[in-house]
Amino acid sequence: QVQVVESGGGLVQAGGSLRLSCAASGNIFSVDVMGWYRQAPGKQRDLVAIIIYGGAGSTNYADSVKGRFTISGDNAKKSVSLQMNSLKPEDTAVYYCGIQTSDHRLYWGQGTQVTVSS
Repeated sequence: QVQVVESGGGLVQAGGSLRLSCAASGNIFSVDVMGWYRQAPGKQRDLVAIIIYGGAGSTNYADSVKGRFTISGDNAKKSVSLQMNSLKPEDTAVYYCGIQTSDHRLYWGQGTQVTVSS
């Protein structure tokens, strides 16, 4: 059984910062990709930022968060964090941690709400 647990969401004013953390545990052989996605009401779940552990730790960011968000992680600990600075009201969403294992399985956390007030 695999568990993915997120923490760190909340309410913040525009321009503020939040840090999200995620850790995976359980029967995981190894992790290829770990990262963050978000889903606003009535919209699809979109990529925010990912670390490709199977690709020498390279990172990818959505254009909308480049320069404001920073992803970091520890493959050995199967953990990932997202530092979010200069938050905007349009960043409001439920943020999900997702992991893709080397045997091509995909796991999601339960989601954590981030609300940015104007």
